[in-house]
Amino acid sequence: MAWDFETDPEFQKKLDWVEEFMREEVEPLSHLGMAAHGPLGRQKFIKPLQEKVKAQGLWACHLGPELGGQGYGQLKLALLNEKLGRNGLAPSVFGCQAPDTGNAEIIAHYGTEEQKEKWLKPLLNGDIRSAFSMSEPTGGSDPLTFKTRAVLEGKEWVINGEKWFSTNARYSKLLVVYAVTDPDAKDPYKRTSIFLVPTDTPGVEIIRNVAVGGGGEIGGGTEGYVRYNNVRVPYDALLGERGGAFVIAQVRLGGGRIHHAMRTIGSCRHALDLMCKRAVSRTTRDGKLADLQLVQQDIADSWIELESFRLLVLRTAWLIDKHKDYNKVRKDIAAVKVAMPKVYHNIATRAAHLHGALGVSNEMPFMHMVTSSLVMGIADGPTEVHKVTVAKQILKDYRPDNDLFPAYHIPRLREEARERFKDQLAELKAAYEAEGGRGGARATETA
Repeated sequence: MAWDFETDPEFQKKLDWVEEFMREEVEPLSHLGMAAHGPLGRQKFIKPLQEKVKAQGLWACHLGPELGGQGYGQLKLALLNEKLGRNGLAPSVFGCQAPDTGNAEIIAHYGTEEQKEKWLKPLLNGDIRSAFSMSEPTGGSDPLTFKTRAVLEGKEWVINGEKWFSTNARYSKLLVVYAVTDPDAKDPYKRTSIFLVPTDTPGVEIIRNVAVGGGGEIGGGTEGYVRYNNVRVPYDALLGERGGAFVIAQVRLGGGRIHHAMRTIGSCRHALDLMCKRAVSRTTRDGKLADLQLVQQDIADSWIELESFRLLVLRTAWLIDKHKDYNKVRKDIAAVKVAMPKVYHNIATRAAHLHGALGVSNEMPFMHMVTSSLVMGIADGPTEVHKVTVAKQILKDYRPDNDLFPAYHIPRLREEARERFKDQLAELKAAYEAEGGRGGARATETA
């Protein structure tokens, strides 16, 4: 038996360090707002923390040793990421912030040596930011609806089109752009290619920056609405093979989905912790909230949902490590993606409700969490698509039987059992009759 629910002692020491580091240094820094995010603020506040992380050997742990990571694998990464998920600043401090992680991963897998030298190293060092420019206003993330085109003119690609929700485009030095290069290809999933486009390339226009959730000024967000106006890039801006965008995307998105789930565990646990603190602290005319059965029910439901989700995530991470192939764990990753927004939404909503008016204000984190749960149901493919994937993967293991009654029809199973055990039933019947009783004999018969 190889089942084990314990973390090895050496890695547990790392996790204990992360726990204290998050509490004492990262979380206080996150309350400085934009002061910690500007260029000067990053140098003053974030860079020193990044150096501490590197000294602990915990920098960019999603990558293998050949790229400066630790090669921990997905299971250890899950245990680490659920610590980081408590605070939105943590991924940047640990060198695993989206979308840079996924962009770095596909450049590492498919990039030329020149592309790796120019883009991968600065991304891994945290020196530059990048944007994932795939979704479009017309069809979201469905590659068969993309309208952005890249046409080869001599030794240059000319890109035209619009992209929607290109995260961090306004801060990026690099845009990872999906564009249709072969609209007439017989295989529709080989019509699109990926390009590495410097953000300052002439013709790149950030129309506006969209914010997630309500409130704030229009144009003040981080989700770029980008237009490509005759953007010219050299032929070698192509990442991987021409027409290979769909395959490359699966490598990127498979890891991205499970990593989102890992961090969501931390966010859910943070919400549950705050809910429990509120329950034991707040007093009404009938006593503490913790003494009320409906509050107890909410806490119990939240804990059960969180632990069930966590086990699903850890098992999926273990399967990825085992198979070394995201496609072989496609069903499990899709299932995690389906469960994630529901669990997150349920726990965050209960926590907000338990805090009353304070809970729905911007002075507590819960409304941001609720919004984030909705984002998790859309980002990297909507929940409905992943439910279809789960169902199809499950149904692949089943074969039809087309008799009038199904093979599992109880009368049929009963007849088969009587035929299989007829000799034993005859012996039992004879034994009962030898004892002189019919009652026992009836026990050997079926209706």
